[in-house]
Amino acid sequence: MLFKIKEAREKAGMSQDELSKKSGVSRTIISGLETGTINVTTTRTLKKIAEALGIKVSDIFLN
Repeated sequence: MLFKIKEAREKAGMSQDELSKKSGVSRTIISGLETGTINVTTTRTLKKIAEALGIKVSDIFLN
C-alpha cells in the first residue's frame, strides 16, 4: 500500500521532524511510510498523521 503522506506534508510546508512532533508519530515511521519501506500501519497512526496535516485519512491513500 502506498501513501501520499510526503506530498501532503510538503504541501503543508512541514519537515518530517515537524510532522513527527505535531502528530506524535515517530519520524522513522513517517519516513518509512513515505518511502514505502513500511507499508502497513495502524488506523490510529494514519489518523494522527492526517489530523496533524489537516486532511482526512482517505486523502492519504493513492488512487
